Amino acid sequence: MSTIRRAYMELSNGIRGLRLHREQQQTASSSREGMHKTANGTAVGGAHSARVVRSPKPLIARKIRCLFGRSQKETILDLLMDDRFLAKFFLYFSPEDRGVLARVCKLWKTILYNPKFWIDVMPIISYKDFNKDDEFRRQFYESLQQRGFDSICLFGATDEDIADFVNNFSSCRKQIQSISLRCSNVSDTGLETLFKRMTCVYRLELSGCNELTETGLWSCLNPKIVSLSISDCINVADDTVGAISQLLPSLYELNLQAYHVTDAALAFFSAKQSYTLSLLRLRSCWEITNHGIVNIVHSLPNLTVLSLSGCSKITDDGVELIAENLRKLRVLDLSWCPRITDASLEYIACDLGQLEELTLDRCTYVTDIGVGYLSTMTSLVRLYLRWCTQIRDFGLQHVYSMRNLRILSLAGCSLLTSQGFCGLTSLRNLDELEITNCPNVTKEVYNYLKENMYRSLILN
Repeated sequence: MSTIRRAYMELSNGIRGLRLHREQQQTASSSREGMHKTANGTAVGGAHSARVVRSPKPLIARKIRCLFGRSQKETILDLLMDDRFLAKFFLYFSPEDRGVLARVCKLWKTILYNPKFWIDVMPIISYKDFNKDDEFRRQFYESLQQRGFDSICLFGATDEDIADFVNNFSSCRKQIQSISLRCSNVSDTGLETLFKRMTCVYRLELSGCNELTETGLWSCLNPKIVSLSISDCINVADDTVGAISQLLPSLYELNLQAYHVTDAALAFFSAKQSYTLSLLRLRSCWEITNHGIVNIVHSLPNLTVLSLSGCSKITDDGVELIAENLRKLRVLDLSWCPRITDASLEYIACDLGQLEELTLDRCTYVTDIGVGYLSTMTSLVRLYLRWCTQIRDFGLQHVYSMRNLRILSLAGCSLLTSQGFCGLTSLRNLDELEITNCPNVTKEVYNYLKENMYRSLILN
């Protein structure tokens, strides 16, 4: 049921409670009038002269009692100004809607500024369009503190903006636990200013910050950080990975997208991180080769998630090392690795018995034989084969036997025919099927799949 529908039902129940209250008042007043007439010697009507008021359904009555207690509201306006009703009613709205509703009146603002409405919400401050007025900024930062945000994103910030944020956000030392800097011209000095005040940060994202260097990271990285994401920062190289490995002993998740990181950087990880680091995503690290894979499997044997998306120099030999040494892997991403062939899929199917998700987007040398290897993996739940242009109906027939699949993507597989797609109806447990950019998916094929796979979300 949609959020709007549930909010409508909640409001309807409240209005129904108002009607019930009015009917009870009318019944009580008519009973008093009848008693008054009897006392004056006037005859009382028959058994059916008094209006019978039916009680509402038990569930609705229980909700009404829970919402209003003993004091019933008289009008819809009273209902919309009742703090107990609004505290439940506002839960059905999205964070964007709550931000708009908070402008209606002071009462709504007071209720909506409760931190419970903003859990897991990250506000984004765009400094490129931010008002320069000091009073406006002070009030804005104060509203953020009132809502109790524990994460924040600073977009397009400079060193001056960082200083302004730190000075006006008085509770940032203990309140902020996750921070993201995106497309910002922040230097090492600005980053140091930020982390001197924000000592409780355990999640950090740096994206498009081209002024930062490894010197700034050496001076600012907090040992409490367990999740670090760095992307599109042109100064990131092997020394940056060295700073990460030395300063973050409790690191659990590392997402790195850097064009200048080489195999040598992957040997820097410490002995402590071999036990703590579980999620490693290396995206578009073009200089990493199979030698880097050797360093990964020796330094980080307990990985459960590994992404090598866009690491175009990885070959089947590297995948064989992964399959033989990282037996705990549950998620593996080899998308945009053009040198991967069916041999890699054989290694994966034989050795990675706990693998639940495999991504092979744009692996153009994968054929029906490789898909046949994957069909033996009973643990596989999510399989992405986008733009694997050599897969035909014969390979798709192997997929029909993968009863545990929940998500399957065949986008861009141009050699698959309508007959092959129609056979996917045997996957009764499938939750999502992506068949976009497939020229043989006609309107008739789509309608057939939709009728026979009514439990699945079909993306066409």
